[in-house]
Amino acid sequence: MTNIVKQNTNIDNLSKIDKEYFIHPTTVPKDFIENGPKIIFSEGKGIRVKDVNGNEYIDGVSMLWNVNLGYGQKELADAAYEQLNRLPYCSSFYGYSNENAIRLAEKVVSVAPGDLSAVFFTSGGSESNETAFKLVRHYWDMKGLSDKKKIISLKRGYHGATISTGSATGIIGFHNFSGSKDMDILHAKPHLTNCELGDKTAPDYDESIRSMIEKTGADQIAAVIMEPVQGAGGVHVPPEGYLQAVKKLCEENNILFIADEVICGFGRTGKMFGVENWDVVPDVMCVAKGITSGYAQLGAVLLNKEIRDTLVQYDQILGHGFTYSGHPTACAVGLATLDFLEKNNILQNVNEMEKELKKGFKYLEENHRHLAKTRAVGLLAGFELMQDPDTETPFEQSIRAARYVVDHCFDNKLILRAADFEHQVNIVAIAPPLIINKQEVEEIINIVDDALTSFEKTL
Repeated sequence: MTNIVKQNTNIDNLSKIDKEYFIHPTTVPKDFIENGPKIIFSEGKGIRVKDVNGNEYIDGVSMLWNVNLGYGQKELADAAYEQLNRLPYCSSFYGYSNENAIRLAEKVVSVAPGDLSAVFFTSGGSESNETAFKLVRHYWDMKGLSDKKKIISLKRGYHGATISTGSATGIIGFHNFSGSKDMDILHAKPHLTNCELGDKTAPDYDESIRSMIEKTGADQIAAVIMEPVQGAGGVHVPPEGYLQAVKKLCEENNILFIADEVICGFGRTGKMFGVENWDVVPDVMCVAKGITSGYAQLGAVLLNKEIRDTLVQYDQILGHGFTYSGHPTACAVGLATLDFLEKNNILQNVNEMEKELKKGFKYLEENHRHLAKTRAVGLLAGFELMQDPDTETPFEQSIRAARYVVDHCFDNKLILRAADFEHQVNIVAIAPPLIINKQEVEEIINIVDDALTSFEKTL
């Protein structure tokens, strides 16, 4: 009894300290101050994590879409430990280098599609996308086309939380936060395939990428950026032909195509990179998250041969970089991650578990009338909740269906994510670690089944 009292006192103290000193990202500050941390994690193994009370949860979203290989992978931890003992840090500025950064750059290029030929290392996804914007603008400067500054991104897309990437993010809460704006960012409506192919009679043409290029002028547009599958925006899968249409449009107008693979990259969609599902080769590709499975902070920007060969002719200091670019320990973990992916046939498992997840979705659709639009590309999946799926009638705004389901799953020890930032849109995202097995997929489906049943009783 005494030990339990001490433990509870310690947890209460942690919560009190947390509220006093820790400003949490992507959290409602007022709610946090009133309620404290929802959970304090302590350890993890496989696809499960534990809190400080010893409760065990299935991590159904790989925490932030990044712990692709799950928890407790000794190879990754050992790679970090060995490098930390040998050389924990060195700079990549001023031409300095280290073997791990060199080897990882070579490895990433070797598995990348097409002529992506060089790597700029960052510390994460926001930095990768921010770097991409700066490098493509600099590229056009070097080509004598300094007016090409504008970036077109998609509504509902998520690209980060810095000034420029936050401006590119098409989610209102991030896009409008703090009033900081990159005025050279434009937002197009996503997935208007016919419009991008040139059909001016198609609905919403004025909001298409093609229309924005026509109105703004291709000589003003540096690049188009998009996620192959929109992640945080609600797991929106592009229609067939869409990515190809946008890539062709970019080529016709001398505009660079940036693929934001921060979530999709390194196996999440069943291919090494998301664009490979549609046989598209970007000019620039941004990665992070899965490159180290979340075991270390690392991101990267891959550039095609033309951009790389142009940039290396710059004869002044490249005025961009981060203290942790090419961090030797993070790169050691990156090398171990890619090795683990290959030797354990992770892509094969992702494709097999996608089938199991879709079987589970079919069962849920047959048993829950409000379930709609299930989708999965690899282990990047989601579903929607509607009042009437047949007519696509949404629930009233007061009915927070996705939030209810996610909260109920949490109470039953499954962590999922709601994407309900749009008016009357209720989406639940599922993206478990790529090492998940059939039994664990079934366990997730059973908990979601119970949550949907509970929700239906409230109507």
